Amino acid sequence: MASLIPLANVSPELIEQLLDRAFGPDRHARTAYRIREGTQWLEALSFAALDDEDMLVGTIQVWPVALTDPDGRPHPMLMVGPVAVLPEHQSRGYGKALMVAALDAVDNGPQDAPSLPQVMIGDPEYYGRFFGFRAEHTGGWHCPGPNDPARLLARCANPAILPAEGMLGPWHSSPTGGEEPRDA
Repeated sequence: MASLIPLANVSPELIEQLLDRAFGPDRHARTAYRIREGTQWLEALSFAALDDEDMLVGTIQVWPVALTDPDGRPHPMLMVGPVAVLPEHQSRGYGKALMVAALDAVDNGPQDAPSLPQVMIGDPEYYGRFFGFRAEHTGGWHCPGPNDPARLLARCANPAILPAEGMLGPWHSSPTGGEEPRDA
């Protein structure tokens, strides 16, 4: 059974080694890296999975991003992923446990603040069936790099608030000079 701990408790070198093993050393060329470029993952929403011997076997990170609409207005969102599990530990429930932990943290944030919409690049059947991510509202969204539109997924309690069009990218600050989101 997985033990989950805050990702901030894991050394950055171990995280990078795990991500290289899970996705390959060329992972930095992926579109998801461009979307969150220059931002830092959110500590309160990011976790690590340890096996029965307390060895690091998986991680999940959640990032501040924004969908900038055609009028130039950013709509803050949370980018879920990468969900990374060492190849020899896949299909043992670590990835699912990490997703549940991250989404529970997102959904159970401050009581008076609804959670931000979440976006991810992933398998629509899996992430839709288990976690409620859908591609139906992202058809007019664009990414800074190649992507399969069917794999650009969003999860939102009220999809009516999602802009129909826009470009995904990092969320550094609001147009009024506000700060980027902080950990819960």
